[in-house]
Amino acid sequence: MPVVGIGDIVRDAPGGVGAFNVIQLEHAEAIVAGAEAAGAPVVLQISENCVRYHGALAPVAAASLAVARASSVDVAVHLDHATDRELVEEAVELGIGSVMFDASALPDGENAALTAEVAAWCHRRGVWVEAELGEIGGKDGAHAPGTRTRPREAADYVARTGVDALAVAVGTSHAMTTRDAVLDLALISELRDAVPVPLVLHGSSGVPDATLSAAVRHGMKKINIATRLNEVFTQAIRDRLAADEKVVDPRTYMRQARTAVAAEVTHLLGVLRG
Repeated sequence: MPVVGIGDIVRDAPGGVGAFNVIQLEHAEAIVAGAEAAGAPVVLQISENCVRYHGALAPVAAASLAVARASSVDVAVHLDHATDRELVEEAVELGIGSVMFDASALPDGENAALTAEVAAWCHRRGVWVEAELGEIGGKDGAHAPGTRTRPREAADYVARTGVDALAVAVGTSHAMTTRDAVLDLALISELRDAVPVPLVLHGSSGVPDATLSAAVRHGMKKINIATRLNEVFTQAIRDRLAADEKVVDPRTYMRQARTAVAAEVTHLLGVLRG
């Protein structure tokens, strides 16, 4: 089926939308298989770090778009945490319908001005834009864990930039390998009421299932998850290799990893129904 715009998925989803990061083809296949099993739409995200790992955007974008088109459920393909405007423009040319432009490391005024330029360019081409005010914890050691987004500043930022969704700091941190993040649910509700676009939760791998569901009920709409799937993927490979030291065919252990990730995606999409 045709690749779906993320805006359509976010608008129509009754609960939270799962957005999972792709590292390689097996990740894309597993994420979509998990979404099909759950009967839920899903977002395949390609980060700037993933592009750096592969050395180019085009191959991983083509693979993700192909997997999305073959899906029996709605799938959007999204460029995540792009700090390079040229990468945004390349993604749009390749057919990726939404981007997260990340100018959060800049002072707020510069962030807003640059993001507004990128958003205007993208909107002229029908592309949905996510952004971030301030910086969510865990990225290059920036920001203390207690950093929080202020509702009035968030609403002003959206008005100045024209973005379609906003990632906010409410207690998560990127790359967490423990699931003990404590979210400020009252703040999420305040942000939902103050900000006229969907809210995005980054760093969701560190959030317990019950809290993820609560975050959706309080107003989070797009939920980004990457590290959790990487943990599951890697553990499945470790288990397979430990069980048989003679295994040399990568298809043997990658298949097991793909199956494990698909099951985790199905589980998490159930959690995100709120």
